[in-house]
Amino acid sequence: MAEASQAKLHESWREPLAETLAGPRMAALRAFLLAERAAGKRVFPRGGEWFRALDLTPLDKVRVVILGQDPYHGEGQAHGLAFSVRPGVRVPPSLVNIYKELQSDLGIAPARHGFLEHWAKQGVLLLNSVLTVEMARAASHQGQGWEAFTDAVVRLVAARPQPAAFLLWGSHAQKKAGFVDESRHLVLKAPHPSPLSAHNGFFGCRHFSRVNTWAEARGEPPIDWALPPV
Repeated sequence: MAEASQAKLHESWREPLAETLAGPRMAALRAFLLAERAAGKRVFPRGGEWFRALDLTPLDKVRVVILGQDPYHGEGQAHGLAFSVRPGVRVPPSLVNIYKELQSDLGIAPARHGFLEHWAKQGVLLLNSVLTVEMARAASHQGQGWEAFTDAVVRLVAARPQPAAFLLWGSHAQKKAGFVDESRHLVLKAPHPSPLSAHNGFFGCRHFSRVNTWAEARGEPPIDWALPPV
């Protein structure tokens, strides 16, 4: 779709999502994105990175799902992972607050960068609900079809035999809680880490330590939340 031919989609996701990708909502989304490009609008991230989260975290490797809303809309920020920015890009306010909670929860000093691939490669699926955005226009691609695609992704993870932890921050993420059987999976909810809402319960949620306690109780290694230098 538009630039989707450039986008990697790991084989573990490709077949399970084939019906969704071929459906009418994706066709409508494809038409919308083509029209945006034809109108000269800049769309972030670039096409080859739309499915970066799925490329880095195969379906059978997902241990944790962190759901964001839509990509960062500033120049050079979005690269296909929720909350993450490229090396050298200033850490955005929501991620600053995530780092503050990490430090309070686990004593991990804030990283000097916002590049979260280290988490993704350990099985942390950093998935936005909407995978594209127009430059300088937050939420501009909501309601165009991406939500059906990311609903399907969450359903796939929730349907696997192996349990996963779902960190649902904010109302957009929590809308997908209905796809997850809380008797089998760990489902943790908190306000969004945005400066507008972090003080309403995100700070102090201790989701990072709770995930690791849950993993270790199941005989799995904890997630290494400390980010190496880039």
